Amino acid sequence: MRTPLRKPHWIATSVLPLTLALTVAGCAGGGDDSSSGDGSGGGVDPNGALSAFTTEPQNPLIPGNTVEQGGTKVVRALFTGLTRYDPVTGESKFAMADKIDTTDSKVYTIKIKSGWKFHDGTEVKAKNFVDAWNYTTYGPNAQLGASFFEQVQGYKDVHPADPDGDGPQKAPTPTADKLSGLKVVDDTTFQVTLYAPFSVFELKLGYTPFFPLPDSFFADEKGFEAKPIGNGPFKFVSRKPNTEIKLTRNDDYKGDDPAKFKDLTYKMYETNEAAYNAVVGGDLDFLDNIPPAGLTGGKYKQDLEGHNGSTPYMGNQTLTFPLYDPTYQNPDLRKAISLAINRQEIVDKIFDGTRIPADGWVNPAVPGYAKNQCPELCKYDPAKAKDYLAKSGFKGQIKLSTNADGGHKDWMTATCNSIKNALGLDCVYEPIPTFSETRQQITAHSMKAIFRSGWIADYPSIEDFLNQLYRTGASSNDGLYSNPKVDGLLAQADASPKVEDANKLYQEAERVLNDDMPVIPLWNQTSQFGWSDRIDHARLSSLKDLDLTTVTVKKK
Repeated sequence: MRTPLRKPHWIATSVLPLTLALTVAGCAGGGDDSSSGDGSGGGVDPNGALSAFTTEPQNPLIPGNTVEQGGTKVVRALFTGLTRYDPVTGESKFAMADKIDTTDSKVYTIKIKSGWKFHDGTEVKAKNFVDAWNYTTYGPNAQLGASFFEQVQGYKDVHPADPDGDGPQKAPTPTADKLSGLKVVDDTTFQVTLYAPFSVFELKLGYTPFFPLPDSFFADEKGFEAKPIGNGPFKFVSRKPNTEIKLTRNDDYKGDDPAKFKDLTYKMYETNEAAYNAVVGGDLDFLDNIPPAGLTGGKYKQDLEGHNGSTPYMGNQTLTFPLYDPTYQNPDLRKAISLAINRQEIVDKIFDGTRIPADGWVNPAVPGYAKNQCPELCKYDPAKAKDYLAKSGFKGQIKLSTNADGGHKDWMTATCNSIKNALGLDCVYEPIPTFSETRQQITAHSMKAIFRSGWIADYPSIEDFLNQLYRTGASSNDGLYSNPKVDGLLAQADASPKVEDANKLYQEAERVLNDDMPVIPLWNQTSQFGWSDRIDHARLSSLKDLDLTTVTVKKK
């Protein structure tokens, strides 16, 4: 998924497994580092309202077309899938699924729980999953989450590959409109057949593109876009673009994780700094990303004393080269730029030591992570950077870009300065006003600058950090990187019946990225967050969302 403390002693040199790491963070008690409130305020108001920060979603809130953080926050509140990810450990757990059976990691029989309903009162049936998956994967529908189904039999027929790698608009016409690997058995059972064994498949099922869609979506897509209908803990109320999205609790929700408050408003701000000022001033109840201005000197701990926390999550920060632009097609130039970035200095000066310089393309908390996959090119070395620059022959200007509303100005500017100082080239930071506009340009492959490309795990597997980002034609391969060797290793990994064997091949594919440097790893993420004194028991989930299952609103 696209994307953000004090440095915990247990992360300093080696990172604990995610389960333990997040348990430690989630259980911190008292003081500024606690991720729960102080318990005061006269009790819980079950009909209370709260607000949380988000960025403007890139697209209408259709699960199969929502693969960025601003939209997924809202979609995860509106929908519930077959599985969900534990907010503390990241572990995959059953949600709507009653059983998921397989004997060969190729054919999966999925039985859903009965009695669940969409917000329009219609029953959630097995066909609602099958219909949704068929819609998402059908090429002409241009859904960004389509590639998450590429292992399902029939995917190549409904979503034929673009021979030029330039996006779905140039892809051939599909020869089928439904996945041959999907079969409805009865109202509560369906079967999924894959091309080959794929042991990671079940881990993917809690991600947004796998959510069900009601019959009303297919009857009136525009009506659904105006008022999305889900089956999750919250129902849609209204939306004002670039301002707010209002939801209210679904009191008919059948899940075991209902909300303890009634009304939820996601708010957008022009800048992350404006959102920070709003939470300090009490106009916003939860902010999941303290900006650099709040991190410096631990300022946020004073501004939000007793109402702040820190936690690691499965995310990293990267810079992607638009390889469709001739400027960046020389790998020596890409390596020179990576070597010119003083990651540790930026982490220390801009983030007050609250990030961890990356040693590869996968976050250390993710199952399958291997240490030191980028052994030299991810370390600051001006002399070596100049050698690579000389080999590249490049003498132009370097441009960096990202959204202005995400709190990235300081570190992007510092990164540019580091490149400029190390290489002796001009480097400029060119912001784009909103996240939505930025994603639109990236998706259209019209970027002329190296762009920010942070990734947050969609599900807990190294596969998610590689297949979706570096496979030729994958929906999140925003720079249009392509290497047959990487594709071959990923395909071998996908077909491995055991996760352990698959992970070794995924790691081998990751090492090839070191030769090409299509994306520059910067640092692994921890998040500092804050909340107002109106709410209690606020914590950040393993996927960098406000945990809607624990947070409460205080009685006035």
